[in-house]
Amino acid sequence: MKNTQRKSDLAALTVDQLQEELVKLKKEQFNLRFQRATGQLENTARVGEVRRDIARVRTYARNKAASASQA
Repeated sequence: MKNTQRKSDLAALTVDQLQEELVKLKKEQFNLRFQRATGQLENTARVGEVRRDIARVRTYARNKAASASQA
């Protein structure tokens, strides 16, 4: 998925939906680490993509929570 498309999708989500997305990404990260440790990981670039996606989701969630508390 393109980065700009991903950002617009995340911006449209609620805080709860962002938390669900974060859980899903954390599970994927765990599975990727497990695959790398056992030598079964084929797409090594996906590890970095998931890390960046986790950071992106956390940033959006934090910004939405901060704006909700100010309003």
